[in-house]
Amino acid sequence: MGDFNKNRPSAAEDVEAVVTSFNQGTMVLEAVQSLCEQTLPPARILLVDDGSTDKDSICILKQIESDANWSVPIEILRQPNGGVSAARNAGIRKAQSPMVLVLDGDDRLEPSYIEKVSGLLRKDPSMTAASSWLHTFGVLDAVVRPQGGGITAFLSRNCCPATHILRRKIWKQCGGYDASMRSGFEDWDFFLSMLETSSDAHIGILEEALIDYRTAPASFNVRSMEKRLELMDFLIHKHKAAYQEHMVQAILGIESISMSRLGGWEEEICHGIEKNQTLSKASGDFLEHPTYGDGGMAAAVRIASLKALSH
Repeated sequence: MGDFNKNRPSAAEDVEAVVTSFNQGTMVLEAVQSLCEQTLPPARILLVDDGSTDKDSICILKQIESDANWSVPIEILRQPNGGVSAARNAGIRKAQSPMVLVLDGDDRLEPSYIEKVSGLLRKDPSMTAASSWLHTFGVLDAVVRPQGGGITAFLSRNCCPATHILRRKIWKQCGGYDASMRSGFEDWDFFLSMLETSSDAHIGILEEALIDYRTAPASFNVRSMEKRLELMDFLIHKHKAAYQEHMVQAILGIESISMSRLGGWEEEICHGIEKNQTLSKASGDFLEHPTYGDGGMAAAVRIASLKALSH
């Protein structure tokens, strides 16, 4: 299965990889293979099985474990199901390297990910973690471009993918992932915790899509957005000091996101009017009852003006 020993590149001795898996079948095999095919592979792969119950998944994990041909040492850790945060913590706790790559078992990495992303951390001691842009596959084919940054950037949105390389000493300093968060946003919470460890802490992003992120209609991340307000309320109260200290930046960041989305919707409605297309019910309802105090009425006036001119 492995057989990657031929022409094996030298490993990144200061980086170990933690892969988390729960009933992910052959997808976890793809994740492990993508680590072994790195231009600078990790020193070790810690594969954490979070209580898988699917027979095929369990069988694949046993095959990975019994295969002696992998070019990177692989150790499988098994634990009762405790959620992705608990699984990540278990793997990072077992790691010994100063840097740890966190990878979900249903995603993959492009070959240069570790070499390029770990390079960002080696150059900047104040960088607590680093990652790259994502290429989504599955139901959505797109390039997603998170920007990273310091604490103020992360107060209004998560600016880093779940797949990243972190400094293990910062993971330990901030207490690791919150294992109580099993409904989503555990990555965002963890990044906030890391960024709270020092005033100059920041997270770097390589502007190249080196993560292959699997998308599905009913994925966990998609479902977590249904609880966005509830989860944000939890984050704000948990990181209350940071939100209080940077309240203006947090509010302006959220407002900036709102303005951008409203502008995109306005542009799409105007495009439909110019093409004489029938407006959706949501767009029609918006024009009939525009929102007030958030730029909605101004947008509706501009749309109505264009509509009048087109007739």
